[in-house]
Amino acid sequence: MSPADHSRSGRRRRRRPAQPGNGTRSGGARNGGTRGAGARNSGTRNNGARQGSGGGRRTGDGTTGRRMHTVRETSAGGLVIDGFDRTSADGSAPAGELRAALIGRLDRRGRTLWSMPKGHVEAGETVEQTATREIAEETGIRGEVLASLGSIDYWFVSDGRRIHKTVHHFLLRYQGGELSDEDYEVSEVEWVPLGELSGRLAYADERKLAAVAAEILGEMISGPAPRGDAGDEVGAPPRPQPGSEPSKRARRRRRSHRAMLPKPRGKTSPT
Repeated sequence: MSPADHSRSGRRRRRRPAQPGNGTRSGGARNGGTRGAGARNSGTRNNGARQGSGGGRRTGDGTTGRRMHTVRETSAGGLVIDGFDRTSADGSAPAGELRAALIGRLDRRGRTLWSMPKGHVEAGETVEQTATREIAEETGIRGEVLASLGSIDYWFVSDGRRIHKTVHHFLLRYQGGELSDEDYEVSEVEWVPLGELSGRLAYADERKLAAVAAEILGEMISGPAPRGDAGDEVGAPPRPQPGSEPSKRARRRRRSHRAMLPKPRGKTSPT
């Protein structure tokens, strides 16, 4: 072998870069649909798995969780008060004792929970009309709306829906009727003295409304504060009579006058 042939045989041949689409591994696998884009486009791993789930979000138990629909509901009710007159409607309560009609419902444990009568507002009704109707249906008592006690709103879930409920409460005066628990949702109905409502009502929000009712009734029974002289506001404290007590300006003058007097020298004995 000649030196020239030896030099040629010792040279390394350079590999030519594979051309795309020539059937080699780098291009053919992707274009042939066996590994890369073909697997993604076939819908066996990524997009197909997402689209096959029905569009919902996966929950911990493997089921598809959907966003719950929100529903808004409005109810009305309140306290119907008996005892404004000298005696109660049936003569069983002492004169001047105020009492309210409450309803009792059984919970899942069989306990009686006392609350104010109330119910859903029907089409075409005002909340005052609903309160009057629902109290009559659940207690058998007819009442006249005197004042608003306020409203309570809360959230709960029922039948896969998120419900935002607002309940308007009113203070009513007894007009007639007799206690009755004919409503299938009510297990008991009872007249409860006003001072015992906080201990009987099962819900804290309604106990606060009962305190508001007691304040309103106190003002209705006692009447407004007497007016003073012309220009005085209702309930304002009476003006001091002349000479009964020095005014603030007179007291300030006396203090400034004493400050101007010369101070005695030496120690003085306590008086």
